[in-house]
Amino acid sequence: MNYVAAENLTKSYGIKTLFKNISFNINEGDKIAIVAKNGSGKSTLLKILMGKEIADSGTVIINKDIQVVLFDQEIDFESDLTIEEFMMTLDSAPIKALKNYHQSLLSDDPDFMEKALAEMEVHKAWDLENEMTQILSQLKITDLSAKMGMLSGGQIKRVALAKLLTETRAEHRHTLLIMDEPTNHLDVEMVEWLENYLNKAKITLLLVTHDRYFLDAVCGIIWEMEDQNLYFHNGSYATYLENKMIREDNMNSTIDKANNLYRKELEWMRRQPKARTTKSKSRQDDFYETEKIAKTDTRKESLELDFEMKRLGNKILELRNISKSFGDKVLLKDFSYQFQRGEKVGIVGKNGAGKSTLLNIIQGFEPKDSGEIETGETIKFGYFSQKGLQYKEDERVIDFIKEISENFPLANGKTISASQFLRLFLFDDQTQYSPISKLSGGEKRRLHLMYILYQNPNFLIFDEPTNDLDLPTLTVLENFLLNFQGSLIIVSHDRYFMDRIVDHILAFEGDGKIKDFIGNFSEYRENQKLEDKNPKPVAEQKTAAPVAVPVAKSQTPKKKLSFKEQRELETIEKEIPDFEDKRAQILEQLNNETDYDTIAKLSAELENLSEKLENHEMRWLEIQEMIGEA
Repeated sequence: MNYVAAENLTKSYGIKTLFKNISFNINEGDKIAIVAKNGSGKSTLLKILMGKEIADSGTVIINKDIQVVLFDQEIDFESDLTIEEFMMTLDSAPIKALKNYHQSLLSDDPDFMEKALAEMEVHKAWDLENEMTQILSQLKITDLSAKMGMLSGGQIKRVALAKLLTETRAEHRHTLLIMDEPTNHLDVEMVEWLENYLNKAKITLLLVTHDRYFLDAVCGIIWEMEDQNLYFHNGSYATYLENKMIREDNMNSTIDKANNLYRKELEWMRRQPKARTTKSKSRQDDFYETEKIAKTDTRKESLELDFEMKRLGNKILELRNISKSFGDKVLLKDFSYQFQRGEKVGIVGKNGAGKSTLLNIIQGFEPKDSGEIETGETIKFGYFSQKGLQYKEDERVIDFIKEISENFPLANGKTISASQFLRLFLFDDQTQYSPISKLSGGEKRRLHLMYILYQNPNFLIFDEPTNDLDLPTLTVLENFLLNFQGSLIIVSHDRYFMDRIVDHILAFEGDGKIKDFIGNFSEYRENQKLEDKNPKPVAEQKTAAPVAVPVAKSQTPKKKLSFKEQRELETIEKEIPDFEDKRAQILEQLNNETDYDTIAKLSAELENLSEKLENHEMRWLEIQEMIGEA
């Protein structure tokens, strides 16, 4: 069943053309992700499909038998409504039937009750209230009597998401669900639940997201908006990147050929008299088309630059026994950590666990209850927060950056201009000379990020940097951070981003407890799920504070372990028995297996596991030598 058919859509704002003559179809069951740089027209295209914007030209035909539902970045609500009342404002027949049924329970009118019961049957609304409650619970919304005006921005977003999902379940019509960045303000458990929900739901989905794991888990089709065009890719995000690279290589080849022809035709054009024949006029038209292709700019600036960063001294940042509470809520309890040069630390945990509070304490924005912080003399923090960019309404992008410096220093003694640095972060020449006030929300977020990096800090602190950033910008940022030689702290729910960048995790587990896990985010998450399934008996659980670093048992220890090394030792001692048990299980399976493919698979697992076990044992011996017990 065809839901949407669009043909030759064009939309411009002033001299800027967002897209030109694009055509597409959306069919029942499609789950489509849109990938584009901010300002390319993603949100505008969604508004056209919703009927909130009109294309300059072209046609959009939406099947009359479907409903189109939008989950937008901007949430409209009345502050005085409770969450329950807000949920009941849904404009759908089952919800109205449910409201009438509740009212009938308070009424003495038997006719009203009979009519309400009949409506509940007709609209199959009996299970709706239970489904609504389950969805709200999964999104950590439990107090339905709370006023909407008293909720945080993230809570409002989650309530709005619950309302939208309830609407799609309440309506038994065909539904096209349009979602713009649904994972913002959701913690990892909520994102994983939403992935599972959307996978199981029989819906048709058009999605804008920066979360690449979420994209791969939910969508099988990717639409790429670039250079006013729309490109279609079937498959994963990796497939899209591969297709994009092939297309750009082919385009570069076409441009090279056009350049060669252009030089020849330019010479011919210069020799021609003013009065041309019809034949030469045709050739002239071909020349201008060739010129257009030859002058196409496909340059992709690279961030593989060696930046001249302010030197890091021996002392970076050390936290000793930091505690912080708000009333009865303990966020930090005797937390100690020593940051190393070039270390990339990811901080994770549920919303409200204290992650942002720790960042503020580190930078002196918020007082600690107790403990000490020692910051190296050479440290220059760069803080990318969620507060947004401060700027003058009429100030141009290029002037805003030049207020810091006209040029950005490189390690080889050279510099790049402010304009070149802006281009690295996908600001073309036209946008650089536009007022900041004219930028989209995502473009302002990108400019804020660039503003922080342009100040050339040597210790970066990022609080949810991926929110509202498009995928092309995230790729640029990741490449920058992979080459960044300074220290880095990232608070983020973006699993793909964290896996690419950080080498270990500080996990806020509640009640002031912070777990230091060596590895990337996915490895931490798997370890967490395993511990949830197989909790240790209470008697075996370690109750030592996360800062405790035991002294080596040797009478003359060679070295006292750092907090990080002690945690690494504990992790190794815990994992070695697990690896040995798993290895024994695989060996037993191999002894009883006759299928060749299964044997090959188990042998590969055994080889991989044996290598991990050997590495753990070698590292265990190294640490024991360090503390004088070898």
